[in-house]
Amino acid sequence: MKTQSKLYFYLIISAVLLAIIAVLSLNTGVYDFGGNSPFMILWQFIKGDPGLSLSDKYVIWDVRAARIVMAILIGGMLSVSGTSLQGLFKNPLATGDLIGLTSGATLLAAIAIVLGGHFKAYLPEAVQFSLVGIAAFIGSFLSMMLVYRISTSGGKTNVVMMLLTGVAITAIGFSITGFLIYISKDEQLRDLTFWNLGSLAAATWTKNFILAVVMIIAYIILLPKGKALNAMMLGEKDAQHLGINVERLKKQIIITVALMVGTCVAFSGTIGFVGLIVPYILRLLFKSDNTFILPLSAMCGSILLLTADTFSRSIVAPSELPIGILTALMGGPIFIAILVKFKKSL
Repeated sequence: MKTQSKLYFYLIISAVLLAIIAVLSLNTGVYDFGGNSPFMILWQFIKGDPGLSLSDKYVIWDVRAARIVMAILIGGMLSVSGTSLQGLFKNPLATGDLIGLTSGATLLAAIAIVLGGHFKAYLPEAVQFSLVGIAAFIGSFLSMMLVYRISTSGGKTNVVMMLLTGVAITAIGFSITGFLIYISKDEQLRDLTFWNLGSLAAATWTKNFILAVVMIIAYIILLPKGKALNAMMLGEKDAQHLGINVERLKKQIIITVALMVGTCVAFSGTIGFVGLIVPYILRLLFKSDNTFILPLSAMCGSILLLTADTFSRSIVAPSELPIGILTALMGGPIFIAILVKFKKSL
C-alpha cells in the first residue's frame, strides 16, 4: 500500500507539471490575438461565443490545442514503448528507433506516400483514408519480428545482434527512402521530408482521436505488465517458474509496441530517442522497478515531448525547428552515457 501511495504521489506531481507546461505551450506562439489572452480566447471558444473570429478560433483550437494534445499522446506512447522493450530485452538500449522499428515504419509509410496513388483506388475507402498509418504499423511490426527472430536464440536475446540488426534495418530503410525521395514529386517530397525530420505541425483532432484509442488499448495491455517485466529480469526460466507465460508476454509486447510506434510515426514522422531518454532517467531514480517506471514513463514522456515541441516552435520563430532534431540532440549524449556505463556488459 505504501508503494502504491508513493506511485500515486509521483503521478500527481507529474500530472501537475504536465498541466503547467501545457499552459505555457498554449501561451507560446507568434500569432497576435489582438491583446487578448489565449486562455480567454479558448474560454470563448468553449462557451461558443459567436463574436470569436474564425482566425482566433482556428489558431487556439485547431493549431495550438490540437498540437499540445498530440505531443502528450505521442510522447507517452513512445516512452512506454521504449520502457516495455527494455524490460522485455533486459537492456537499456532497446528502443523503437535504435532497433529499427521507427525506420521500418517510416519506410513503409514512405512507400505508401510515393507509390500509394498507383493502387489506392483499388482499396476500400476506409483503408484509403488510413493507408499511411496502416503501412507504418505493418513496417513497425515486420521490423520488430525480424529483430526478434535474428537476435534471439534458445530463448535468449543477444544484445549485440539486436543492435546490429537494427542498424541493418535502418540502413536498408534509409537507402530505399532515399530512392523514393529521388523519384518523388514536389508534394510527395514535402511529405517525405516531414517524415524524416519529425513534426507535430500536422496535428488534427481526428488524428488525436485515433492516437487516443491506440493509447488506451496499449496502456490497458502494457501498464499492468510491470510485475511480469520485473520477473523477466531474473531470466525467462525463473519467470516461468513464477507463473509468467513468457511467450504470451513477448507477443503482447511486440504487437502492442509495433502498433504504438507505427501509429506515432504515421502521424508525426520520425521522433527518436524519447523511448531512450525517459526510461533511463527513471531507472536512475527507481532502479529497475517496472511497476513504477511503466506508468511514470507515460507521464514523463508526455512532459518531455511537449517541452521539446514548445521549444521547437519558439527557438527560430516564426519558423519551426523539426522536433526530431531536438530529441536527437537530447538523446545522443544519453545514448553515449549508457554505452559508457554498460560497455563491459555489452
